[in-house]
Order: sequence, then C-alpha cells, then structure tokens
Amino acid sequence: MDALRGHRRPVTAAQLAEKTGVSERTIYRDLQALAELGAPVQGEAGVGYMLKPGMFLPPLMFNADELEALVLGARWVARQGDTELAAAARGVLAKVATASPQDLRDRIAETSLWTPVYHTPLPEDFLAAVRLAIRRERKLRIAYRSEAGQDSERVVWPFALAYLDQYRVLAAWCELRGGFRHFRVDRIGAAHTLDEVYPTRRHELLKTWRAEKGIAEPPDRI
Repeated sequence: MDALRGHRRPVTAAQLAEKTGVSERTIYRDLQALAELGAPVQGEAGVGYMLKPGMFLPPLMFNADELEALVLGARWVARQGDTELAAAARGVLAKVATASPQDLRDRIAETSLWTPVYHTPLPEDFLAAVRLAIRRERKLRIAYRSEAGQDSERVVWPFALAYLDQYRVLAAWCELRGGFRHFRVDRIGAAHTLDEVYPTRRHELLKTWRAEKGIAEPPDRI
C-alpha cells in the first residue's frame, strides 16, 4: 500500500517488486490478498496497479525518516511560501499529527530539523494570485521591470512557479515576446488575473517548455 501511494499513475508488478525487494509472484499474491480484504486497488497484470481515487485509507503510520521529511518540508513551505501556503503547511502537520493512531504532536514539535531564515525580505504580494492563476489556467496581466530597469506590461500564460533560495521565478508563455519567458516575482509591480483561460493546457505547456529548455521530468514524481 505504501509503494502504491507513491504513484499517481498505474505501476507494474515488476516496478513494485523492484521497489519492495520481493518477487513479482509475491506482488501478485499480495495484491490478490489486498483485494480480498477490500483494499482500494485497481488494475490488472500487464497494465499496472494504482489506488482508486477518492478512497479513504486507514490511519497512516510514519517511521522516523518519513516524519522528519514531512516536518522539514512543511517548515520550509511555512517560511518560504506566501501567507496562505504557510498556513496550509501548518494545517497539514496538524492533520498528520492527529490523524495517526498515535498523537504525534510532541514528536513533531521536538523534531530538530530547521530551515534557514533569510535576512533578505522575500516578496509574496503576488504569489497567492499567481498560484491561483496557474491552478485555474488563467491568463495574467503583469507590470514587469527587467534587470536593466525597463518597464513593460505583458499578458502571460503562467504554468510553473519556482521557489529558489532568494527569490521566486514565474515560468510562463509571454504573448508580447511570443515565447517562453521567466519572470522574477520581486520585479512584478502589479498582477491582475484575467477571466480568459489560456488556449493550451498547462501540462502541454510544461511538456513543451521542458523539451525546449532541455529540462528532464523528475523520475518518480508524486
């Protein structure tokens, strides 16, 4: 079940066997046993298996490394994200702590892994709006100042937001330039989400952008 949780698309028995260190025959036997117990697993041999969407799973158990990974990731988001995302990160930890068979609040509070606090103020005025535009695949009208100090107004199709150490970078298709462009969020003077949905789906923009820039897709993306 833990191996299946790590994949959002069907995964073959051979892949599950390699990940868990057992034979494919064992995987097939275990999948059959899970199905008989009513586990929300769907799929077939030769195609792949995955957890059914929308199914509630039993309370989760976390080992020490998994819990530390959750805490470290949530603390990073709480420090580097916008106000809404920071609140969401704290909410995730609260849910994890109370949804587990054991109350993990003390263990989470005592985890001695911390993220850096940057002395340079990180802009967040537009991050929530940008995230929403990306999620809804809406066009953005932005006022932008380049590194050379030139001001311009652009309509862009936002599809990705990179959280770097000292600043944030928006990846988008720029109608003004007719191509992919990267915009530092701290140089955006104003941003307005338009009602218009951009004509290309976000995943297609990502695919084309990766191919054009030579950016490989993560091997085991969650």
